Amino acid sequence: MQELNIQRYQPVEAAQGCKVEAAQGCKPEAAQAFVTGTVSTRAGDVQRVSTKWSRADRIGQIKSRVGAFRMSYTVSPGLYAVGEPGRDSDVFASASYKLSFDILRRAISGMNAWILVLDTNGINVWCAAGKGTFSTAEMVKQIASSRLGEVVDHRVIIAPQLGAVGVRARQVEKLSGFKVRFGPVDAADIPEYVRTGYRKTEAMRLVKFTLKDRLVLTPMEINPAMKQYPWFAAAILLVAGLQPSGIIFADALKGLPLLLLGLMAVFTGAFLTPVLLPFVPFRSFALKGWLMGAIALIPAANMLDMAGKNLPYQAASYLFFPMASSYIALQFTGSTTFTGMSGVKKELKIGIPVYLASTAAAALLLAASKLIDWRII
Repeated sequence: MQELNIQRYQPVEAAQGCKVEAAQGCKPEAAQAFVTGTVSTRAGDVQRVSTKWSRADRIGQIKSRVGAFRMSYTVSPGLYAVGEPGRDSDVFASASYKLSFDILRRAISGMNAWILVLDTNGINVWCAAGKGTFSTAEMVKQIASSRLGEVVDHRVIIAPQLGAVGVRARQVEKLSGFKVRFGPVDAADIPEYVRTGYRKTEAMRLVKFTLKDRLVLTPMEINPAMKQYPWFAAAILLVAGLQPSGIIFADALKGLPLLLLGLMAVFTGAFLTPVLLPFVPFRSFALKGWLMGAIALIPAANMLDMAGKNLPYQAASYLFFPMASSYIALQFTGSTTFTGMSGVKKELKIGIPVYLASTAAAALLLAASKLIDWRII
């Protein structure tokens, strides 16, 4: 492991303004909305934050859920205070993704505590731990830059259990003197965890991924897919309207069945597969998405009278759209507890060549379908 030099991290300024790069879209006035004052410490003034969500916080939660500013909904790294914390108050670690920070500060309402925010580039704890930003190095850096050793007498930081994959507790203690204690999976369990002497029940250790949890995440899958849909629609309309004499706009409407099947692929891959995830056969997300796409294609094809189309047209549709559903469903792997990094890499390694080959084959079949319509073949 690369040696960490904690001496090079300078203390933070007394006023922790919005230090996120402008490219990330963080505005100082927005970042400061939850600050209610300061708490004096030996390391300087630390901003006190409210544990109640404002209207702006709730709107921000919704917008971040649908991906309006997925990578720019951030809070400045550093130390924050909740209530009237003292030198013996608990220190909780969080990510710079503002929704993670907001959920934590709301969960510890009524407590006197410190929150140490790690710079995760606007990524939540779980994903940041996997990507290496909620990490040993970053935790040591923030301990040093916030001068946490001068703020508290104890030497314990309570980190989210889902951040454990990115933080080496022994290395943190060796480099900073602070022990890392991994708390509950759910921030809502923190008060009970503290009240019972920092003991986790089995329920506190389990990652719950309920229907509600999956539903909350589906907008983040639908939104990126729909951003690409206009390109798909434009290509289909162009091909449908293409005639030997040129592009006939009236004929472009013949592409409507394929446009509807495209919407079906988005629905099955980005919504139906995640919602029914535990009940769909196979461990592979790619296979789950393909199966759901194939099942949905049967009634959709009947409604759109696919039987009346020529054979290459039908073959292109049956080949491409389940694969499109599969590809979209595969994107959900990063949001679930059903697979790990190695599983994702394995699926991508196998899946991407299959997706590319299927898309190319479907394009050739669609071209053949046009040639049949033109009576060339």
